[in-house]
Amino acid sequence: MTGFGDTLQRAIDTRGRLCVGIDPHEELLRSWGLSADACGVRAFGLRVVEAAAGRVGIVKPQVAFFERYGSAGIAALEEVMGRARSAGLLVVADAKRGDIGTTMAAYAAAWLTPGAPLEADALTVSPYLGVGALTSTFERAHETGKGVFVLAATSNPEGASLQRAIAPGTGGRSVAAQVAAEVDAVNGSFGGRLGTVGLVIGATVAAEEYGLSVPDEAPRSVASPILAPGFGAQGARLSDIATLFGRRSPHVLASVSRSVLRTGPTGIEQAIDDHVRELEGALDV
Repeated sequence: MTGFGDTLQRAIDTRGRLCVGIDPHEELLRSWGLSADACGVRAFGLRVVEAAAGRVGIVKPQVAFFERYGSAGIAALEEVMGRARSAGLLVVADAKRGDIGTTMAAYAAAWLTPGAPLEADALTVSPYLGVGALTSTFERAHETGKGVFVLAATSNPEGASLQRAIAPGTGGRSVAAQVAAEVDAVNGSFGGRLGTVGLVIGATVAAEEYGLSVPDEAPRSVASPILAPGFGAQGARLSDIATLFGRRSPHVLASVSRSVLRTGPTGIEQAIDDHVRELEGALDV
């Protein structure tokens, strides 16, 4: 079975590193002329998929905006993700699941099982019950050719006090850096060139303040992919990706959402094309 790292690398090589968020929050639904209900999020999601297909390789639906409408919203999410995968897009389900034992295993089964109703290509997870609590999720992803993106350093200010704190017994390493180190170790055990398990590192985060790798760090034998939200409306510029992530920038998925989605259903293709060109220009330098 092809590993997620190989699948992701192929998507990057074919369609680049831009990841388009599917975030149908109420303000956007109304600006698009859609109803704030399950029918609205379905129409919104399918329109984003239509615009993204053939332009980028990866989309990232924010699960919460579908969940809020109950079973009908979840049904809409299933259809949107299924349509995206049928169109050749990799789907990263932004669900940020995190638990222990059989509960976490059930989350992994729901999102990372081939043929499951909520099948995605990758899932975002929270490590703050311990990275080790995610072991069964990592193993399932490795077995099924799926991926996992683990929160390490997020752009919300409330996360800084926890993520920048010194982790006990690590020789002064921050919590965020410890998460990154454990993820790198998991990928090292799985092998390959690009890992099954990635990190979520906000593009607006000052990496050195979180104890994370400096831009000129030595390359790793197995690279951990990075999902980087924060580009566009949140302030980070795609043109700065190499400065922000250094040697890791070839493995960074630059996630954009509002800067694309606010252009509306008639402007979204052009917005995606503009973002792709900006990112390609930055990586060609």
